[in-house]
Amino acid sequence: MITEFVVTSGEQPKRLDLFLVNRERDISRSALQRLIELGRIRINDQVVKASHKIKPGDRITMDVPKPEPLSIKGEAISLDILVEDHALLVLNKPSGIVVHPAPGNWTGTLVNALLHHFQTSGGTISTIGGKERPGLVHRLDKETSGVMVITKTDAAHRALAAQFKLHTITRVYEALVWGVPKKGRGLIDLAIGRDSKDRKKFSSRTTSPKESVTEYVVSRRYGKAAAHVLLYPRTGRTHQLRVHLASLGHPILGDHTYGGRKVCMIEQVEIPRVMLHARTLGFTHPATGHVEDFTRSAPGDMEQVMHALEQLLIHRERKPSVPIADMHVAEDAC
Repeated sequence: MITEFVVTSGEQPKRLDLFLVNRERDISRSALQRLIELGRIRINDQVVKASHKIKPGDRITMDVPKPEPLSIKGEAISLDILVEDHALLVLNKPSGIVVHPAPGNWTGTLVNALLHHFQTSGGTISTIGGKERPGLVHRLDKETSGVMVITKTDAAHRALAAQFKLHTITRVYEALVWGVPKKGRGLIDLAIGRDSKDRKKFSSRTTSPKESVTEYVVSRRYGKAAAHVLLYPRTGRTHQLRVHLASLGHPILGDHTYGGRKVCMIEQVEIPRVMLHARTLGFTHPATGHVEDFTRSAPGDMEQVMHALEQLLIHRERKPSVPIADMHVAEDAC
């Protein structure tokens, strides 16, 4: 597929490969360098090197072939299935697993696990999402854990997709955030889209903003260092919760992308991943019409961080001469 664009006037001079890796989030830097070497990425119709410095006004042409796997195969990956019937399957996704195959992740995904499950159980899976996203009506980020629903028939897929589109799905997330929001509860109404400067991120600095609304409630404060919050998204944009919390000045612990290195360790408490869990998912069953509701508590790694924060708070309270606000942050974490 051939695409062409002009470098904007506000862009600072930088290497072509570094410029493109921030713009093309689905293509790795090494893949971009190979395309540049092959002459499939050009500047002003000229073949250049990856180290070539771009400048405002440059016209970049990219001829990127769509990567296609030979096939997506089932893999014997364990699934934590909460319920399954002829129309759908509800599971508790662990952190660390990518939901669907994509460049760089053709294997080891949730879809690979689902294909194996249905192949061995004799079940079916909805085909509306195509061969790369069968049965998927929504997704969770790699590091996010929690409840997901998978559709087994096309009719169920269409019915649930409509509920997601109308925002009638009940969703509750829990997160551990850096610092403590001033208000005990609030509403974040901030339109977001793909960041105009960094294509791997989402923010309000975008040329295509989409309505994004999140309600939050602070459920536990760990001094002034961190807080446990419940999140009720009213819309479902990519990275919405992560971006919204960062916009408050309270990024999710472990979220280096939106919070920087400071959110990856508090004192001796190491944060192993983005501390975000999809706790509750509720919907109207597409076949029975009954309202279904599924809740799973946070996984062990998140519970361990909460326990460590509790212990740190207790330790600080026993030493009142050292205010929590002065807690040391390991800047070289992550």
